[in-house]
Amino acid sequence: MTPMTTPVAVIVDAVGYAQAVEDAVKASAAYYSGGTSALDDDAYDRLVRGIAAWEAGHPEQVLPDSPTGKVAGGAVTGDVPHTVAMLSLDNVFSPEEFTAWTASLARRVDRDVERFSVEPKLDGLAVAARYSRGRLTRLITRGDGTAGEDVSHAIGTIEGLPAQLAVPVTAEVRGEVLMTTAQFEHANDVRTAQGGQPFANPRNAAAGTLRARDRAHTVPMTFFGYGLLPLADTGTALAARLRESAHSDLMDQAAGLGVNTTATTAVPGITARTVEEVLARVQEIAALRPELPFGIDGIVVKADLAADQRAAGCGSRAPRWAIAYKLPAVEKITRLLQVEWNVGRTGVIAPRAVLEPVEIEGSTITYATLHNPADITRRDLRLGDHVMVHRAGDVIPRVEAPVAHLRTGDEQPIVFPDTCPRCGSGIDTGEQRWRCENGRDCHLVASLSYAVGRDQLDIEGLGHTRVVQLVEAGLVADLADLFALTRDQLLGLDRMGETSTDNLLAALAAARNQPLSRVLCALGVRGTGRSMSRRIARHFATMDHLRAADAEAIQQVEGIGTEKAPSIVAELAELAPLIDKLAAAGVNMTEPGATPPTTTDTAADGGTVAAQRPAGPLAGMSVVVTGTMTGPLEKLSRNQMNELVERAGGRSSSSVSKKTTLVVAGEGAGSKRVKAETLGVRLATPDEFAALVADHLD
Repeated sequence: MTPMTTPVAVIVDAVGYAQAVEDAVKASAAYYSGGTSALDDDAYDRLVRGIAAWEAGHPEQVLPDSPTGKVAGGAVTGDVPHTVAMLSLDNVFSPEEFTAWTASLARRVDRDVERFSVEPKLDGLAVAARYSRGRLTRLITRGDGTAGEDVSHAIGTIEGLPAQLAVPVTAEVRGEVLMTTAQFEHANDVRTAQGGQPFANPRNAAAGTLRARDRAHTVPMTFFGYGLLPLADTGTALAARLRESAHSDLMDQAAGLGVNTTATTAVPGITARTVEEVLARVQEIAALRPELPFGIDGIVVKADLAADQRAAGCGSRAPRWAIAYKLPAVEKITRLLQVEWNVGRTGVIAPRAVLEPVEIEGSTITYATLHNPADITRRDLRLGDHVMVHRAGDVIPRVEAPVAHLRTGDEQPIVFPDTCPRCGSGIDTGEQRWRCENGRDCHLVASLSYAVGRDQLDIEGLGHTRVVQLVEAGLVADLADLFALTRDQLLGLDRMGETSTDNLLAALAAARNQPLSRVLCALGVRGTGRSMSRRIARHFATMDHLRAADAEAIQQVEGIGTEKAPSIVAELAELAPLIDKLAAAGVNMTEPGATPPTTTDTAADGGTVAAQRPAGPLAGMSVVVTGTMTGPLEKLSRNQMNELVERAGGRSSSSVSKKTTLVVAGEGAGSKRVKAETLGVRLATPDEFAALVADHLD
C-alpha cells in the first residue's frame, strides 16, 4: 500500500480561514446535490483538514458554516426526517492516526475494544431504504444527516436493493448506491447518445442519476448495504434483536434478507481483534483496490459490538465508534494542455493527453491515454478542459471525462490529423483505432525493435541503435531481411567488429529456432500479445494450419471472440508475403509439443475421431505467476514462466479471479497472493511448481 502523508491545506489568517470554509461549503453542496465539484476528493480532504487545524488553534473564531461540525452533504437540504441521524465518518490517513483513534475509543468505553469490523469504504452515495413488511416503500438520501431527499423514483433501477425482502420484515437498510465500472461506461454511452455531457467519474454518475426525475432513459446502479436498523413500527422482538446485534451479525442478517453486501465481493467485510489485524486487512484491501469493479476510497473500521457502540456514543457529525481509514486518491482534476498523436509499431495512430502535472498515488502524472479519436469525440474533450484523470495501481493513467461545469468558454476543439503524423501518408479511419495506410512500414524501426526483443525472437545485439543503423543503411526493409544479413554487410557498418558481428550472426541463427508462439508475437498481429500468441500457437501447432483457419476456427482459441477473429484472419493475410519470406529464410513455423486441431485417427467403427492432444500436469488449469522466482525457476523471465505453464498444458493469466486454479507465489508476491488467499485459490512456491512441471523444464 502506498504510504499516505496527512494532507493539510495551510491557512495563515482569519481571512484565509473564512475563504476556505466558503470554498468547502460550495464544493460539498455541488458534490452532494449534483455529483459535481470544483475540487476532487483529495483537494477537499486537504481543505477540511486545514480548516480543522486552524479551528484547533482559534476555537473562538469557528464559523457556524464550518464543515468540521456538519455531516457530509450538510449543505444539501431534505424534507424526509431520518428516524436515526445519518452521520458521516471522521477520517484517519496513517497507521499512527488509526492507532491514536483506537486509544481514544478505548478511553471512551473504559477498556480495549475486543472486536472491530473492517469493510471497504465504497465511493458512492449514502441512502436509507425503508421496508414495510418486506416491501421497499421509500428511498432517502443522507441530506444533512437529520433529513434527506426522497429519491423513491429510483426504486427498481438499483441492483442489489430488492423491491421485496426474503422475509416480510419492517426495517431500514442503509447503504451506498454506486456505479460499477461497467455501469459507468454504459451510463456515459447512454448520456452522450442523448446529447448530454459525459459524467466525470462513477461517483458523479451515481449522484446525478439517482436524483434524476422524469428522464426518458434509465441506467442501472448497484447497492451495497452497510447498516440495518428498526423503524417505529418494527416488531418489538425484531427491534430489540437489531439494536443488540453486532455489526457483523447485522450484515449477515441483511444478506439473508436478499440485500447485497460486500460479502459477495473480493473484499468482504471481516472482524479483527487487534490493531495489527485491522492494519493488515487495510493493506490487503488497498492491494486489491486496482482490480475491483467498483470504486473505494478507504476502509471503514467500526467497533463491532453494540455495547461498545453505545458506550462510545456519537458526536454532532460522526459516530465515535467508527472511522474511515482513507486511501490515496486515484482520481484528480487537472487541465488538458495538448494532445500528441503517436504512431505505434503496427501503424496505429494513438492520441496521448499532455496534462498540467498532478500527483496521484505518489506519482507525478503529465501524460495519460485518450484511447482513440472516437473516444475523444464521445467524451467531448477540448484543449484547456479541466479533466478527471484516473490512475490505480500500475495501470496507465487515463482521462475519464471533462469537468464540464468548470468550462470558461476559452477551451478549444482538439484537431485530428488529416495525414499520418509520422510519414505523411493517408490514414485508414475505418476502425475506432486509426492506422497509417503504410501500416508496419510507417514505423519500421519500432516494429523491428519489438520483434527482436527478449520476449519475442530474443536476438541479442540488436538494440534500437543497431536497428536504426541497419534501416538507414538500406540493409533491412522488413523482419525477414535480418536473416539474410551477411558477415561482410555487418562488418561494413560503423562500430561492428568481428566479435560483435559473429555474435549477432549466432543470435540470428538461434532465433530461427524459436517456437511459433514467439514468431507470431514478433509479427505483431493486432489484437494479440505474448499470451494470446502462445494460445494460438498451442491450438494450431503450425503456421500452415493457422493460415488455413477461417474466423470461425480461430474463435475456438480461448479469448478470441467474434470481433477479434476476423481481424486476425485479415492481419495474417496482410502478413502473408512476410511470413513466406521468413519461412524461406529458415525460421521455424511450428510449436514444439503442440498437436494440430484437424489431426484425426480412425475409430473402431471405421469413422474418424479427433486426435487427443497430450495432457500435461496443468491440463485445464489457469495459472498466475507472481513475485520473484527462485530455485530451478530463478533464471526464467516472466514470459518464459508463462511459456512453461502452457507447455505443461495450462493457461497462463496475469490476473487472479475465481476462475484461477493455481497461483505460483515467489518472493515479494503482493496483491495477487492476497487475492488468491481471499478467494481460496491454491498457492504453490516456486520449488513446488518446479516439481509439478519437472518434465517440461528445458
